[in-house]
Amino acid sequence: MGLFNWFKSQLLKNIDWTDPSHNTMVYKFPMEGREIMIGSKLTVRESQVAIFMVKGKIADVFTPGIHTLIVNNLPILSSILAWPRGFKSPFTADVFYVNTKQFTNQKWGTTNPIVMRDKDFGSIRIKGYGSFAFKVKDPKVFLQEIFGTNSSFSTENIVSYLKSILVSGISDTIAESKISALDLACNLMEFNKLVKDKLNTQFNSIGLDLTNLVIENISFPEQVEKAIDTQTSMGVMKNNMDTYVKFKSAEAIGDFAKNQGLGGIGAQLGAGMAIGEMMKSSLNSSNSSNKNDDNSSPQKAVKYCPNCGAKNAKSAKFCVECGNKLGGDVKPKCPNCGAELSQKAKFCPECGTKIK
Repeated sequence: MGLFNWFKSQLLKNIDWTDPSHNTMVYKFPMEGREIMIGSKLTVRESQVAIFMVKGKIADVFTPGIHTLIVNNLPILSSILAWPRGFKSPFTADVFYVNTKQFTNQKWGTTNPIVMRDKDFGSIRIKGYGSFAFKVKDPKVFLQEIFGTNSSFSTENIVSYLKSILVSGISDTIAESKISALDLACNLMEFNKLVKDKLNTQFNSIGLDLTNLVIENISFPEQVEKAIDTQTSMGVMKNNMDTYVKFKSAEAIGDFAKNQGLGGIGAQLGAGMAIGEMMKSSLNSSNSSNKNDDNSSPQKAVKYCPNCGAKNAKSAKFCVECGNKLGGDVKPKCPNCGAELSQKAKFCPECGTKIK
């Protein structure tokens, strides 16, 4: 009786697995010398795939659901074991559960700077970091190419390898696209997609799928960052260069005032005169611009009729509305009471008559 109970305990009736760690990619179900009964229940949860392996060969693959193991749904395994149809004896096989969910928030970063050739700054070194997500796309290919004969396989076993693929792919994409440093820094979202599309071929070759790639930051050497800042400032100031010159002149005066180590009174006077010339040139340019603006002002280019108050060209000798002769500085008068009016008056201040 005891021998029968022992033999019965060695027969698996239910096969099931859940991942308590949340980062296990492949789990080998512990057989421990036990055999699987025909008619046993195999539970495969969502985001899982169960694979039977016999004599080192991948046999049948089961997708999510509850499966009753019979010869009809084990066709490959049956052919390997040369089972006749309807065979009901226990059998031995290795069962692997493959996690097909997304493994998110995997961090990556450049250990060493990436050298890129830039059209504006020449050869420069850049660094970057971000995150990525992936999942098992083809469980059979993944088992064959990566898993091997391990009893379990987690993300820690492969993330370092995937990081090296990412950094290499980013370097190749930068070189092939010939994108400039400025364009790269301003278009990270578009560059993410470009790299992701390029790398997915490599991921697919080992049964994986790169579901998301985020390049959070691309950093440049300090000298390049300063050059980018200067170029950006020039772009902002290009429509108001006079203001920019004034600003830089004021900065130079401030720096000069703080610099106590400038050698000799002659050198100080020379520097002061140079800064003064910069300021004078800037102010003259500004004054010239203001004069041009005054001459073109609409208020200086019109003349009001003293009789009807209509606007006329500055050079007009007769009013275009009433034909009255226009004088030089004659003020308009109220047509009702004759009181003098200002050039823009709409009502007479004496009698309240509306001025047309």
